[in-house]
Amino acid sequence: MTLRLPAALALVAAFVVPATATAPATAAAAAAAATPEYAKYVALGDSYASGPFIPHQRTDPLGCFRSTQNYASVVAARLGTKLTDVTCGGATTEDMTAPQDVPFGPNPPQLNALTADTDLVTVTIGGNDIGFSDIILTCAQDSVLDPVGAPCTTRYTAGGTDQLAARINALAPKVAAVLQGITERAPDARVAVVAYLRILPPSHGCWPVVPISVGDVPYLDATQRRLNAMLGAQAAAVGATFVDPYPSSRGRDVCQLPGVKWVEGLVPTAPAFPVHPNAAGMRAVAELVVGALR
Repeated sequence: MTLRLPAALALVAAFVVPATATAPATAAAAAAAATPEYAKYVALGDSYASGPFIPHQRTDPLGCFRSTQNYASVVAARLGTKLTDVTCGGATTEDMTAPQDVPFGPNPPQLNALTADTDLVTVTIGGNDIGFSDIILTCAQDSVLDPVGAPCTTRYTAGGTDQLAARINALAPKVAAVLQGITERAPDARVAVVAYLRILPPSHGCWPVVPISVGDVPYLDATQRRLNAMLGAQAAAVGATFVDPYPSSRGRDVCQLPGVKWVEGLVPTAPAFPVHPNAAGMRAVAELVVGALR
C-alpha cells in the first residue's frame, strides 16, 4: 500500500542494512538449504509486502522501504531458497511493468525480476490502486466531527453508488494482467497471491486511538474483505495459490494492545509504518505462505 512521507527517511537510518543483505539465517533455513524445494524465489508487491520501517531496511533503493524481516524474507529463510525481493512501498499494478519513482530510486519494473527459471513468486498488490492511504486519511478527518456516526460511509456511497466497491471492480482486470505477466515471464513458477492482513475489527473500532468513526468501521472492514475476495478470485482464475491472512488475523487488528496487534495504528507502538504490518504480522503471513506452499 502507499507510502507518501519521504521526510520519514531520516527515521530509518538506524535500521538500514546494505543492499546485499539476504534473508535472515536460521537453523531452519540451513536445513532447508540442503534440499530446497524452490531454487529461485521472486517477491513482488507493495508496502504490505515490503515492510516499511521494520528493521532492518534495505537500500536497493531506500525509498522502497524494504525490510529484511518482511514476509518474503521469512519465507525464503524457511524454505532455504534464493530470494530476489523487488517489493516496494507505494507500488500499484502499473509499477509491475514500469519504473516506480521513489526517493533514491527508481525501482525497476517489478516483473523484470522474473526469468524463465523462476520457480516461486509471491505478489501482494492492489491496495494503492484503490487509494488506500487517501481513504484512511479521509475517514480519519471525517471522524473528528462525527466520531460515532458513519460520515465516511456516507461520503463513499453518496448517490447510491459504492465508490470503493467500484474501484475494486475496476482493479480486477489490472490484477489479472499482472498475473498474466507473471505467467508469461515465469511459466513454470508456483505463484502465490497474498492478500492483506485485517486492519480493523468487525465493528466499533477504537476511536480516538484509531480515528475511524464507529459507524464507518463495518463499511471499511467490508471493503477490505471485498478487496481480498477479488484477489482470491483472480488467483483462482489462473490456478495460482491464494493466501488470505484476513481470517487468522481476527483479534490482531490496529485496535489491539502492543504485542498482540499485527497491524499498527496511526501512531505505531512497534517499528512499522502507520497502518501497516509489524514484524509479528509479517511472520504470521510468512507462516501462512509456507503452509500453503507445502
